Formats: sequence, structure tokens, C-alpha cells
Amino acid sequence: MKVLLIDDEQAMLTALSQLLSRIEGVVIAGMVRSSAEAVAFAAQHVVDLAFIDIKIAEDSGLTLALELRHMNADLDIVFVTSHKEYALDAFDVYPLDYIVKPVSLKRLEETIARAARGRVGKLDSGKADTPKRLSVAGLGGLQISGEQGDSLKWMSRKSQELFAYLLLCRGNRASKVRIMEDIFDEREGKNSELYLNTALYQLRKTLSTHGMKEILVSDREQYQMSLEQIKVDFIEFEERLSGFHTIDENNEEAAIAVEKMYTGDLFEDKPYEWALAERERISDMYEEFAKRLAKWLLENNRIRQAVQISKGLVRRNELDEEANRLLMHGFAALKDRLALQLRYKQYEAVLKQELNIEPSAELVEWYSRL
Repeated sequence: MKVLLIDDEQAMLTALSQLLSRIEGVVIAGMVRSSAEAVAFAAQHVVDLAFIDIKIAEDSGLTLALELRHMNADLDIVFVTSHKEYALDAFDVYPLDYIVKPVSLKRLEETIARAARGRVGKLDSGKADTPKRLSVAGLGGLQISGEQGDSLKWMSRKSQELFAYLLLCRGNRASKVRIMEDIFDEREGKNSELYLNTALYQLRKTLSTHGMKEILVSDREQYQMSLEQIKVDFIEFEERLSGFHTIDENNEEAAIAVEKMYTGDLFEDKPYEWALAERERISDMYEEFAKRLAKWLLENNRIRQAVQISKGLVRRNELDEEANRLLMHGFAALKDRLALQLRYKQYEAVLKQELNIEPSAELVEWYSRL
């Protein structure tokens, strides 16, 4: 069991780690002294159990616990604190346990045993994650690889497109009629059904080579693909993004990690017209989040990271004033006058060329003051 220890007192971290290291099956994955370090660590490492102090310097352990849960719903939380008065509030986070200092080895053994029983129970009830046998990178293109990292070999472009189509259904059913309209619309009459059946056969053959033929099922003129054994980057991106209602010092490192997950638009190198609406929706989600993150980084003096994100936003859409404004603010904060002037002139020129308009009065006024 991999354990993360979070306490602003080094002495407490040392004491906890020494006690826990005496318990069989426990691995100390990390020890951190701030909420920011905890979030950054959790974004890069798999952790089963976190021991969290209720008060971490000026930060709230309760807030941190909620953030870590957003990142990993299966994470067990144990609060370790000298503050008995927080016990009731702590249980709003649904922790595994609440331990009041001083901590004894016997008490920790009971907690670890409870955590172990809970994980065995999940396995027995089938609630544990099914091992992933395929990995899909759909952001920036479409790459599907097996357990050994080898790319799937498709028998035809249409069988690959059918896989992507069912993937986008996210485990829900798709009717035969709708699939034929979206993927085989250039065919007419019975030929559409023939082409669909051929693509289905080819897709099953490809999945069979990875022992996954059974994930594709058909019932009453409908088709469905289970995603339990497939890791999908755009689904994971959206799930992790949903946890960032606000960006603050407790989750900024996790927010940066999520922003880096977006390596391009959904299936961007594929001419899939049926995916355009979903591509635009996920793109809009990313851009809104990236702008919030860049603004937070600018306000908190992490200028170079803000500039890097803003440059990416401008490359996506040179006409986006908000993205250009964020980038110019970054250049101004870096005192890079030449880069600021060049960006403004380029934005001014592209507006004139593409839309025959000038930058907004607000931007013109801000730039002239500089």
C-alpha cells in the first residue's frame, strides 16, 4: 500500500514514517510539508492512502483532502491532528480514519488494516479498476496501443473510424442507422449495411488479437463498446478538468499538469465530420480552463509558465483578444518590450487582414499607456 504523508512539521513526518515503516505492506511513497507539494506529488504518482494534518501551516487539510479526492476518487484519507474540534467537519470528506496525536503504532496498525480490508472488499465486489489493455491518445490525433505499447494494426480505415466512433459514445449504445448515416453516408441502400458489417468484422478481428473481442456487443440493431479495459486520454482529461471549479495555491500544480494533458484537438488529423461537435466542445473547455490558469499564474508571479500557456492559446486562434491580452501582459511582466510590441503589431495586422477591424478600445488604451 503506497502512502503519502502531509504535515508541515518535519518531526511529525519523521515519526509517522518510522512507525508506518514497521507495518508490513506499507510503502512510504512520499512526505511533503505543504498543500502545493501534496497536489504536485499526487499529480505525478499513484497513492493509495494519504495521512493529512488538519492544519498545514496556513492551509486547510480539509480543502486539500477534497482536492486530492477530485484527482483520485479511490484515495483513502486519514486525518492526523491535535485539533479534536475539527473531527465533525473532517467527516464531511468521508475519511477512512481520524487520529488524534500522539500517534501509536497500534493505532496505525488498526488504520492500515482497515484500509487493506476496504481495498480487498472492492476487489471482491468487482469495484476495482479493470486492468487497462488498450490506451487511446485521441488528443492531437488518434493513436491506439496495446499493453506492450505496440500500435494496433487496422484492417481498414473504416474499422479504425468505427472504433473511434464507438469510443466517442463513451460506453453508450449507437444505432445501426445512425452509424451508417455518420460513417457510410456516401454509400446508398443495402451497400451501407454491407460496409458496416465488414467494418464490424474487421474491428472484432483487430480486438481479438488483444483478447478484447468481447468488449464489442450488438443488440437489436444497436452496437456498444465497453471502455472498462481502455484508457482514453480525452475522457481522463475531461474528468480531471471537472475538479477545477477554482484555481488556487492548493491546486495550481495539479492544474498545470492537467493543462499539459491537452496535446491537441480531438482526432485532429482525422477527417471525421461526426466528431466535429465534440471536438469543438472539448476545445472550448480547454481554452476556458487554460485562460483561467494563465490569469492565475500571471497574478501569482509565475510569469514564464503563464506566457507559455498564452502562446499556445494564441497559436490556436490568433484572433482571440483575451489570449493575446494574456500573452501581452506576460511580456510586459517580463519587461520584454520588443516581444510585447511585436505581439501587438501582429495582432493588429491579423485583425485588419481577416476581419478589417481594429483592436478593442480597451486594449488600445492599455497598450498606449505602456
